Amino acid sequence: MFALAHLLGFGLMPRIRNWKDSTFYRSSKTSEYVHIDALFGEPGKNVIDWDLIESQFRHLIRVAVSVQEGAISSSTLLKRLRSGSRKNATYTAFREVGRVIRTVQLLRYPTYAPLRRRVTAAMNKVESFNRFSQWVGFDNRGVIADNDPVEQEKSTKFNALLTNAVIFHNALDIAEIVRQLLEEGWTIEPEDLTHISPYLTEHINRFGEGVVYGVEGRRGGEERRRAVGVGAGRGRLVGRGHGHLPRGCH
Repeated sequence: MFALAHLLGFGLMPRIRNWKDSTFYRSSKTSEYVHIDALFGEPGKNVIDWDLIESQFRHLIRVAVSVQEGAISSSTLLKRLRSGSRKNATYTAFREVGRVIRTVQLLRYPTYAPLRRRVTAAMNKVESFNRFSQWVGFDNRGVIADNDPVEQEKSTKFNALLTNAVIFHNALDIAEIVRQLLEEGWTIEPEDLTHISPYLTEHINRFGEGVVYGVEGRRGGEERRRAVGVGAGRGRLVGRGHGHLPRGCH
């Protein structure tokens, strides 16, 4: 993924957590690095195969252009490259380029504070969106039980659509409240709005409201039912008067 992202013209900058499990790659067998050489393991090991990258460079560019033009999706590409990966020179070249980019990224991350702040802020936004998306897609705790890839894609896209609709709804509510405050004479700076998140859930009832009936007792030989309004999203039971349980629901 590092290699494909680089060839498509953008940098992949994930948050680095497990440093002890990270592998750094040398540019050559004789390369030594002052103060940080221990990060690269034993001398002569973890070396980039530049000859392979050079021999496969045209194929790498052709693949990147195909993805950029939409001739092939990145997921399909990865599946094809991984099939028989040990014998696939293009896949191996992608892996080598990825090792180069990832090593550079690993070295930049601890030494450049603005980069760390940028990556952390971006990852926080992504993680907040994912949590909100999971909250919206509460059915089966967010687990897609269907093995059909088409149905899996439908579930994912429908959940993304619903999530974005709720975010849009929240954004409209926030904009309306800001407009009202401005009309009342409050001063609101653009920087103030950067602290407001559209991933609000407290005012949303995911489960809707319905009516269930419970047995209240017997009166004159007849069972009496109490209609109870259920607001499951808010965890409340609200009384709605009395009535008989409909036939077929006993």
